[in-house]
Amino acid sequence: MFVDNVKITVRSGKGGDGAVAFRHEKYVPLGGPSGGDGGRGGDIILKANEGMNTLMDFRYKRIFKAQPGQNGQIKGMYGHKADPVYISVPAGTSVYNEDTGKLIGDLIEHNQELVVAKGGDGGRGNIHFASSKNQAPEVAENGEPGQELNLKLELKLIADVGLVGFPSVGKSTLLSVATSAKPKIAAYHFTTLSPNLGMVKLENGNDFVIADLPGLIEGASNGVGLGIQFLRHVERTRVILHLVDMDPNNGRDPYEDYLAIRKELGNYDENVLSRPEVIVPTKLDIPGSEERMEEFKQHLEKDADIFPISSIQHTGVKALMNHTSEVLSKAEPIHFEVQADESKEYNYEPEAKQFTIEKDAEHSFVVKGDRVELLLQRTNLDHQDGIMRFARQLKSMGIEDALIDAGAESGDSVTILDFTFEFI
Repeated sequence: MFVDNVKITVRSGKGGDGAVAFRHEKYVPLGGPSGGDGGRGGDIILKANEGMNTLMDFRYKRIFKAQPGQNGQIKGMYGHKADPVYISVPAGTSVYNEDTGKLIGDLIEHNQELVVAKGGDGGRGNIHFASSKNQAPEVAENGEPGQELNLKLELKLIADVGLVGFPSVGKSTLLSVATSAKPKIAAYHFTTLSPNLGMVKLENGNDFVIADLPGLIEGASNGVGLGIQFLRHVERTRVILHLVDMDPNNGRDPYEDYLAIRKELGNYDENVLSRPEVIVPTKLDIPGSEERMEEFKQHLEKDADIFPISSIQHTGVKALMNHTSEVLSKAEPIHFEVQADESKEYNYEPEAKQFTIEKDAEHSFVVKGDRVELLLQRTNLDHQDGIMRFARQLKSMGIEDALIDAGAESGDSVTILDFTFEFI
């Protein structure tokens, strides 16, 4: 089964907590604090693997978690950082933030890596908080929380040559004749429900990857039929083989079919129309097809690149593959760039308020804000020194004054996340 669009959840590891410890050794007077730092949490890293060609594995496992870092130890020993979690994806996978729709990165080359969730930093142990005023601090930081992201993985096949055309024009048959691929072939529309890849190996030693893309129909770029699911795969093909059915009994006009497919490709991505195109009239083994092809040629430009074939009789297939190799050798490489905002203007703006205060009840207030919430998460509240340090940090941020302005009085309760304390 071919799967090219999945959603997963990734959670990087929390940083290890810093330790509160002191040296107690016989010959070390005034040993002082010796709590070590916590280790860094594990990252979540996507890694491109050219040996994969589907995202099917993610249908069975959609949540990936990294381990937390080790807590700090006594005698100034740091905790171990957690190993990163590597997730293999096919080369050609685009990674999006599912919640914002923003493109995070494109994995194009084999073994290319993309860090999608960074592990949290380890907390500092009390060895860092000693001062002339407090030579035995009972202060340590908790590790930074890990990141959790919902991702959308979208696979765009990386093939040198793409076969396009209406359903049942002979794309799968050509692929089976030109390569060792074995796509499902039958005499009805929409036989191909997913893209197929094959490797063409020529006698001169050249080879290239060819993709049979499911049949498009008019309106595919707007969601009609199956084509919209697979148009993305055309983006990364350097040469287009446009197959057109010459069967005089199919009730269709070849030139109108040709224009309709070109229109759908252009509606999806105008860049595709500028790539080299070889027009391939098919089914030349059917009586009357030669006459129909001559009529078709009259509508095309004089310099159009045309290679008629009969896949059933293998007529012209070898010459077409050799010609395609030559066209491919002259085609420009396709460069993929991660979307980025390059138009930022750095003008001075007053710093946005870092927190908000809401009155939850008559004598109850709730403080919200990313910075203050992270500060709480990283504060070790098991020791009085840590609590006092947290109170000083809240005051330096202006939260104490803001609570007074909001009407808070001594004895009122203040809540940050799940931590509630009495306001004094």
